[in-house]
Amino acid sequence: MTSIGVDPGAPDCRGPARYIWWLISCQRRRIAAGALLGSAWMVCLTLPPYLLSRAIDDGLEQGRESALAGWVAALLGVGVLNAWLSIMRHRTMTRVRLDAAFRSVQVVVGHATGLGAALPRRVTAGEVVTIGFRDVAMIANTLTVTGPGVGAVLACAVVAVLLLNVSVVLAAVVLVGVPLLAVLVGPLLGRLQGVEAEYREQQGRLASRFEDIASGLRVLNGIGGKEAYAQRYREGSRELRAEGYRVGAVTSWIQALGVGLPTLFLGAVTWLAARMAAQGTLTVGELVAVYGYAAVLVVPVSSFIEGGYDIGRGLVAARRVVRFLALEPDSTGGEPASDGPGPASALHDPASGVEVAPGVLTALVSGRPSESAAVLDRLGRFTPSAATWGAVRLDRIDLTQVRRRILVADNEADLFAGPLREVVRGAGNPDEEAIGRGLHAAMALDIVRGLPDGLDSPVDAQGRNLSGGQRQRVRMARALLADPEVLLAAEPTSAVDAHTEAAMAARLRAARSGRTTVVTSTSPLLLDRADTVYYLVDGSVADAGSHRELLDRNSGYRLLVSRGLDDEDRDRAGGDAVPPCREPVR
Repeated sequence: MTSIGVDPGAPDCRGPARYIWWLISCQRRRIAAGALLGSAWMVCLTLPPYLLSRAIDDGLEQGRESALAGWVAALLGVGVLNAWLSIMRHRTMTRVRLDAAFRSVQVVVGHATGLGAALPRRVTAGEVVTIGFRDVAMIANTLTVTGPGVGAVLACAVVAVLLLNVSVVLAAVVLVGVPLLAVLVGPLLGRLQGVEAEYREQQGRLASRFEDIASGLRVLNGIGGKEAYAQRYREGSRELRAEGYRVGAVTSWIQALGVGLPTLFLGAVTWLAARMAAQGTLTVGELVAVYGYAAVLVVPVSSFIEGGYDIGRGLVAARRVVRFLALEPDSTGGEPASDGPGPASALHDPASGVEVAPGVLTALVSGRPSESAAVLDRLGRFTPSAATWGAVRLDRIDLTQVRRRILVADNEADLFAGPLREVVRGAGNPDEEAIGRGLHAAMALDIVRGLPDGLDSPVDAQGRNLSGGQRQRVRMARALLADPEVLLAAEPTSAVDAHTEAAMAARLRAARSGRTTVVTSTSPLLLDRADTVYYLVDGSVADAGSHRELLDRNSGYRLLVSRGLDDEDRDRAGGDAVPPCREPVR
């Protein structure tokens, strides 16, 4: 099996069937071994009826105890061999399934990592979860068809050969009847692919909606929207249930035919053989053998039907995986340079007119927070743009260099589960003194003191055991400890009280002294610390200067950054949102 850290290889994404074939080709020897063991197991299943018929005809009817004992011993030996083959076949196919699952998970996770900031704009989190768990498991289960599938074909051929020694008519019935049984299920398998695909799509959308509700539960409660979203989820759940009934209806027919058709076939062959025995054309031993052969055929015929069912579902799942793997990260816009510009280089966003001077604290103010956040996305190269860094376009600088030197500190950035020390440490390895300085600069030392085990206290995924203000300060501490050359922080003080905000603003400026820092905010406490403030209207720079200069000469800016504005004032300020309410620090 593939292990963590092993390169899974380059998948073939030209289609779902090619993707499954790629998984097969990655473990040819193991699958060949599984097919060999499965074939040997299936073929050995056909031997007991023959041995039993010989024991009856040569031993019981002739009264020869030595012959009877010999055939019974052979029957016991074949039974033991079959048990061992079955165990080894199952072990081998389990390894095949796990290897395919782990390989697909590595490919999906690796591609999700490569998409980076483009991922949430291309696909929902719920769909990623569905692909990474359910679809990957279905694809892996499809590969187990390779073992019994090959064996089923050989078993049918062996049974046909054995029946030729008994009756040409019975052999012809088997050779015609078995393929006919498989063909009868074909239309249902095609139908299953269609309904299964739609079911998977709805399942991914519903999972995304549930995640949105769970992550935004506090906000939904605050604005009274929980019931509205819950009603939408209930409606989506009912639709998914109805689609699930459609899938279940088709699946039930396939499974019913998988059990019923082989049984009917067994009955038909047994009836025909019984008539031939009554007419004297078959011996008692041959009748027993024919019944055994027909009973054995139930296994390969069921394998054909179940294999077709698994392949149909696997192709649906592989189509979703291939579609995900076909997503491409944001375009680089040209040949990347090996390195970016020197440290004393300005960032420029032509779309808004913002130019960030190196080594100073710059603030962006907008009545619509999404507009100032969009500037950070362009300057951080999270969206395609013509932004430049020095004399070089950002999209022509090696992305690794951009990510290493420019950090966008999103106010909703993920907090992973683990000890607080590991959460704030990030990708680096700062010592205790550096962690203390980062927490002090982010006004987060009280969080450490308030937790039972200090820095070793566990933090839940997304910081669910912390308040909104605490999560924001932990994110800021993590960003400061990363110590990037350029820090772009979105609303870094929006969830704390005024006293904490004032201290954070002063400490942020001190901690980032001589380093390029950009913040988005409408807080006078933070804006007063900035060297340059850009006032944006409709996404473009309407004015620029210090906070006090803009207060003196720009009435729109003055209205926007003043607290307690009414709707008419906000409209005149060029926006539709007031500064977010502050949560008392806890």
